[in-house]
Amino acid sequence: MPARTRHIVTNISQPGFPAYVRLQFDELRDRWALLAPEKVYWPDDVSVAILSRCTGTTTVSEIIVDLAEEYQAPVEEIGPDVLDFLQEWSDRLVIRCGGRQA
Repeated sequence: MPARTRHIVTNISQPGFPAYVRLQFDELRDRWALLAPEKVYWPDDVSVAILSRCTGTTTVSEIIVDLAEEYQAPVEEIGPDVLDFLQEWSDRLVIRCGGRQA
């Protein structure tokens, strides 16, 4: 069995969901759920703001700039947090980053 390769998320990565993962609003619970095989994640509002921008074509840099505008926060302040968040979810295999990796 080949060893699993860890993909490093960078500013030029294009995060998106694999075919087996989807972000869906649960009307019964009135909150967002990230559905993966045999797992359900209940992301908070900030997590949903990031995850909902993971289209597979938008770069991490574009996501950071968009979030900075929406939340009126400095890019240099939220950028590292967004990168860390996306790396963690990539490591969980619920985010797949297209584009160039570091």
